[in-house]
Amino acid sequence: MDSGNKKGSYLTTVGISNKMKQCNKRETVAVRERTDMGIIKAAHVFFDYIKRDEEENEEEVNRAIDDLSLDIEKGDFVAILGHNGSGKSTFAKQVNALLMPTDGTLWISDMNTQDEDKIWEIRKKTGMVFQNPDNQIIGNIVEEDVGFGPENIGVPTDEIWKRVDDSLEAVGMTAYRKQSPNKLSGGQKQRVAIAGVMAMRPQCIVLDEPTAMLDPNGRSEVIRTVRDLNQKEGVTVLLITHYMEEVIHADRVIVMDDGRIVMDGTPREIFSRVEELKRYRLDVPQVTELAYELKKAGLPVPDGILTREELMDVLLPLFAEKYPDTVTL
Repeated sequence: MDSGNKKGSYLTTVGISNKMKQCNKRETVAVRERTDMGIIKAAHVFFDYIKRDEEENEEEVNRAIDDLSLDIEKGDFVAILGHNGSGKSTFAKQVNALLMPTDGTLWISDMNTQDEDKIWEIRKKTGMVFQNPDNQIIGNIVEEDVGFGPENIGVPTDEIWKRVDDSLEAVGMTAYRKQSPNKLSGGQKQRVAIAGVMAMRPQCIVLDEPTAMLDPNGRSEVIRTVRDLNQKEGVTVLLITHYMEEVIHADRVIVMDDGRIVMDGTPREIFSRVEELKRYRLDVPQVTELAYELKKAGLPVPDGILTREELMDVLLPLFAEKYPDTVTL
């Protein structure tokens, strides 16, 4: 072999060696990412809805998720906001392995959702509550419905009843355990649906607009239940909603638009950006909107007011200063 060939061979060997080092480095990083990940981790996830003709040829492709990456820690309460078609419900179904990414990777408790052998384990880890509780409740009696899931996966009878007791107590529905679900209010039905999910002992509950069909009282019942499960039971909550007031107590708010994450922060950080939210066709809590308008009118009101109490704490000193004979603190 001549020196030129030797040199070429050497360079080829070095090139292969460097590529192997780069691959090993990428694999090491990937392993480190999986080791350090939270309960939900998405890495460059895409999803396309594909419309096909009668011969299974592609007619139309609509991208619902577009290069989405996030990491949600165990025990977090995360709210996802977005207008219709933003991709939030599609992502919720991916977390429960009802839909698989077209590209990218989604891990649930270190399990790849595209691993067919892990599908049922993933669904046991991530319970899902839908908009209409009537589509999720199948038992004739509340306690039977709550116990259906554990029975279906072979949980021993004694353990089933313990789970039913614990789950109904957790959602405040123990007193209704012998009733027919048909006699319950919408909010009570949704709490029974949540109890049924809780009986499966999930680490995470995904709620896809669970209050969309409820009146204000029913919405309050459900959100109060979800907050209690998060704070007292340590359950990770992923709440998808159109109602801004429901997310003010979340740990984190994610805003989606056209399949992408466009805002990510605490409720106060997100709702401080009123004009930006409006550009994404989203509202803010009513009290936040009022505080924003007062600030525009010249009052020294801070951004990101979330509750009436916060607004009154700001306004009362201003009124007391201007009207000392009328307002007392």
